[in-house]
Amino acid sequence: MSITMNLYYTGENGNARKFAEEMVSGGTVAAIRAEPGNLRYDYFVSLDNPETVLLIDSWKDQKAIDIHHASPMMGVIAGLREKYDLRMVAERYISDESGVPASDQKFIRK
Repeated sequence: MSITMNLYYTGENGNARKFAEEMVSGGTVAAIRAEPGNLRYDYFVSLDNPETVLLIDSWKDQKAIDIHHASPMMGVIAGLREKYDLRMVAERYISDESGVPASDQKFIRK
């Protein structure tokens, strides 16, 4: 089982993108990716709303998320969220270990 969080960061005047860029350029993203249990930490820009950036953040389990949330990294992230005056929407997903059903495979181009 893995847990994935989709975090939608929204700001004004390109602040969500500036936030993500600073997370990458400042080394915070690399440090989070190196944390035990992190499976994915990637930002995406919305084509529908250029003021929104999506973070896909996946972890091995809740324990790994709890350790991450207790780390000094969260202070850095919170400071940058404040700096760029961002609002957030969060979605939480738990993986389906059975994989992609055969009925859906025909729609996936490999």
